[in-house]
Amino acid sequence: MAEISENLLLITFFLYLISTICFAVSVTGRKWRDKQGDITGNRWGTFGYIFTIAGFGFSLGYFITRWIAAEHVPVSNMFEYTTFLGMALSFAFIILYGIYKTNVLGMFTMPIVMLIIAFASVFPSELEPLIPALQSNWLKIHVTTTALGQGILSVGFAAGLIYLVRTLDFTKRNKKVFWLEFIMYTLVSLVSFIIIRYAFKLLQYQAEFEYVNEAGDTAEMVYNLPALLGPHQGKLLTSGVMEPILMMPAWLRSDDANTVVWSLGTGLLFYFILRLIFRKPLGGVIQPLLKGINPDTVDEVSYRAIAIGFPVFTLGGIIFAMIWAQIAWTRFWGWDPKEVWALITFLFYAAYLHLRLSRGWHGEPSAWLCVIGFVIIMFNLIFVNLVIAGLHSYA
Repeated sequence: MAEISENLLLITFFLYLISTICFAVSVTGRKWRDKQGDITGNRWGTFGYIFTIAGFGFSLGYFITRWIAAEHVPVSNMFEYTTFLGMALSFAFIILYGIYKTNVLGMFTMPIVMLIIAFASVFPSELEPLIPALQSNWLKIHVTTTALGQGILSVGFAAGLIYLVRTLDFTKRNKKVFWLEFIMYTLVSLVSFIIIRYAFKLLQYQAEFEYVNEAGDTAEMVYNLPALLGPHQGKLLTSGVMEPILMMPAWLRSDDANTVVWSLGTGLLFYFILRLIFRKPLGGVIQPLLKGINPDTVDEVSYRAIAIGFPVFTLGGIIFAMIWAQIAWTRFWGWDPKEVWALITFLFYAAYLHLRLSRGWHGEPSAWLCVIGFVIIMFNLIFVNLVIAGLHSYA
């Protein structure tokens, strides 16, 4: 059953790839015409939507079969949670595309879904029994609702990014262009993270360390990338591999911090290679493809996504989380790093809705807030989950 679930996830990835291609052709290609030569609408967008729905159907098959194989809801580790987040994002896109029929949203959203699934696949996918702390029905309620809310909010990011790429003037060097290019760089870094993890996985690279953990005990840790950052008081046990350049404090999950450094470094390299090839900002490369896009439409899509996603996230990430915390740890709140960033996410999107509805922050200011909100979600997913140890940490 576990093998079936992995095969279904692989099929899902390729169906999303096909849908991405269809949406890209719908935006960049020519329109279909009827026998009289009149434009009848771009059917490539319809094809992309169909493949997206098919991909989501296969992802549901993955989710159900893995649930059966694991005998618990598959959101208990980094691989499972991130995969479910990709499912939630594709589900939110299916709903919003059905309302607005905006093909360019598919061209931006579906690659993000693919990146999230590819990002999930670099983590261990072995089935493991739940630890006692997670053996609760609240795992199903809290984690799945939180991921669904984050997935819907992420559609707001895609729409906000479209708005900024469509409207900014890339011929001028200013702070707005700089920060949008920084977002492009982070996306390139995510791609580079996936590439380098798979590259060293094919090379079967491993470096084993003995180190002192935050409790003061001696433990062992395996690196899957060459050690730029080593574990606290670490001693390399594997011969013939690179010695670490720096040693990390005990509270920092050093192998994941090492991966983050590799990702940012290779992302910077890939970004500059792309800049040398195109000789312009990456946003400026994409902008000509969006000339026919109505900025007001994508602004409305971003707002609707956040208006729907915010209450869902609030239920899962705040209310249900506090109830489960009271049951599990006899307290509603403990300032754990994950709890803090869930609160930051809640407050940020609450401020977004306030500024949008009360202060009239439409258009560009709204789009920037959508992008910043997604950065907060990704920081929570990657850095807080992997690098900072805590009660909720997948590290």
